[in-house]
Amino acid sequence: MAKRSTDALTPAEIADAKILRGTGGETHQIAEGDTPVLTTQQGIPVADDQNSLRIGPRGPTLLEDFAFREKIFHFDHERIPERIVHARGFGAHGTFETYEDLSALTSADIFQRAGEKTPAFVRFSTVAGNLGSSDVARDVRGFAVKLYTKQGNWDIVGNNIPVFFIQDAIKFPDLIHAAKQEPDSGFPQAQTAHDNFWDFISLMPESLHMALWIMSDRTIPRSFRFMEGFGVHTFRLVTAEGKSSFVKFHWKPKLGLQSVVWNEAVKINGADPDFHRRDLWSAIKRGDYPEWDLGLQVFDDAFADSFPFDVLDATKLIPEELVPIRIVGRLVLDRTVDNFFAETEQVAFHTANIVPGIDFTNDPLLQGRNFSYLDTQIKRLGGPNFTHLPINAAKCPFHSFQQDGHMAFVNPKGRANYEPNSWGPGIGGPRESPESGFHSFPAEDGGEKRRVRGELFADHYSQARQFYRSQTPVEQTHIKDSFVFELSKVETPAIRARVVSHLLTIDQTLAQKVADGLGLAELPEAAKPARPLVEDLPASPALSILLNPPKDFSGRKVGVLVSDGVDGAFLDEIERLLTAEGAQMEVIAPRVGGFTAKDGTLRPAHQKVNGAPSVLYDAVAVLLSTEGAKLLLNEATAKDFVSDAFAHAKVIAFTQAAQPLLEKAGVIADEGCLLLDTPAKAETFLGLCRKGRRWEREAKVHAV
Repeated sequence: MAKRSTDALTPAEIADAKILRGTGGETHQIAEGDTPVLTTQQGIPVADDQNSLRIGPRGPTLLEDFAFREKIFHFDHERIPERIVHARGFGAHGTFETYEDLSALTSADIFQRAGEKTPAFVRFSTVAGNLGSSDVARDVRGFAVKLYTKQGNWDIVGNNIPVFFIQDAIKFPDLIHAAKQEPDSGFPQAQTAHDNFWDFISLMPESLHMALWIMSDRTIPRSFRFMEGFGVHTFRLVTAEGKSSFVKFHWKPKLGLQSVVWNEAVKINGADPDFHRRDLWSAIKRGDYPEWDLGLQVFDDAFADSFPFDVLDATKLIPEELVPIRIVGRLVLDRTVDNFFAETEQVAFHTANIVPGIDFTNDPLLQGRNFSYLDTQIKRLGGPNFTHLPINAAKCPFHSFQQDGHMAFVNPKGRANYEPNSWGPGIGGPRESPESGFHSFPAEDGGEKRRVRGELFADHYSQARQFYRSQTPVEQTHIKDSFVFELSKVETPAIRARVVSHLLTIDQTLAQKVADGLGLAELPEAAKPARPLVEDLPASPALSILLNPPKDFSGRKVGVLVSDGVDGAFLDEIERLLTAEGAQMEVIAPRVGGFTAKDGTLRPAHQKVNGAPSVLYDAVAVLLSTEGAKLLLNEATAKDFVSDAFAHAKVIAFTQAAQPLLEKAGVIADEGCLLLDTPAKAETFLGLCRKGRRWEREAKVHAV
């Protein structure tokens, strides 16, 4: 096993505070000075703040770890009633439909009968932003699913990214503290472009794989409906006979993947901070129900032993090309909440909410989450009886001897409130059931009690490189631009250089471009990995958004800028085709009261021109009359409508009369710009929309 860097440190070096310990076998020099020893709140010195206590390198976390217990306990109780993370969320009800009998894999009741439907509630969220932050911040998205099964509630509490920043839950408070607003200033909020975050990341090589993901377009999704979800951790499936398989959970959107670009995201947040919320709410209200397939990656011990990374490491994924995803059901969201607070705010998810047939592994991050969530919910929701709230209560019968407590509205009836008791049926209350009750898989664990990690946990660069090299050139450019933007907001040059040193180990071309973008005088020395990289990892197309695009234009929206005198036939044909496609059309006019078409009829408008920028739409059409174009030439927001659409690589349709506005906006017509000289051309316009954005345009409109 790779030796920890701290094993080689002398007490004098630690006492002099000249060495900062890392988790990847590396050390960092820090400034000299009086540095106190880290202790618990009780004053007990902490020997290792990087690893929780476990049985053996890959064993379960121990409850006797008082340092971890106190740290996570205090973190869980830092703020009420707002969630510390995932504060800004939006939820909806739906159903999960099982496609096939999976009894050969698991005894979970939800998977025993093809066609069975199970009630579900899903909450999407950002991670770092507070409750009042904007929807389209660059951030990981929470993707939490509560399934109200016949055996109790099963929560799959994941994200829209399959890996995480850290390997051990003991580092979670540090991660979130670093990502949140800085404690002395209270800003920046809902963004990671600041010193504390990148200081932490640069000192935690295990975070680098996730850093590549968050700098990609995955963290600025077009909407929840075009977003994948992942269970992140490795779990177990257990059959009725006690046979176990490992499993990873995937939610695949039926609409495909789509994100926005950064400049667009910034402007969306200004135009509509509730963009993602409004999109999901509107889709459900109009009957365009979002759907996801549930996919399983199932593998056995032999695969786990041969895989070059540890399957218990939450900073790693298993490429879909290596273990194909088996689609086993679908999730449909078809009902909005009746009350936002009662449902979306009070819903309580917990990774430890599993049902018979599902079980945990010794993933140290999962073990910590299993401990932390319940503690948080007791504090945030006022006491132990939050499970009685309708949104959290099981829909199957449930019985226990738990009683009293704050806000108790379900208590045992009769004299029996303990077990075992000798009172008979009807008086003695519920009894345990060895036949149908939950049984943990009898995995064998053994080893010394030590604060260590498995040897394979020390590879922090190989999969980061694989992710970057799995992206298209357009996506790689976006990643580079994101690193340059974020690090340009970092005020400490040493932190910028330290991040670039890690990028050099991941991909030299990426590192050089980031260094050039930052204006670094010279490249730093490449970070030295604690474990040799796996050099032959093939690219994984499943990791790219642009290689997994929507199959058509359904679920998207076209913004049509109009003026008085426009030929209504153009509008009618575009709307007809979009409706048949499952897409929407929104009309933007100089006045929200409407416009007068060429035939003299007054037509309604959905938006006013200065309140509906093109960033809110997936493609645009500019349908102006000659007089209307003259009027809008002096309207700055009309020019921005066109110039932004062009800069964001969107398809643009326009009438002949609208050309002066396009010229003023700096549009140089390309294959993504279509002259609509007859209504019949609307079919061609829709065909262009189906192909997606014109990414080749980016190189022409962005000189830097």
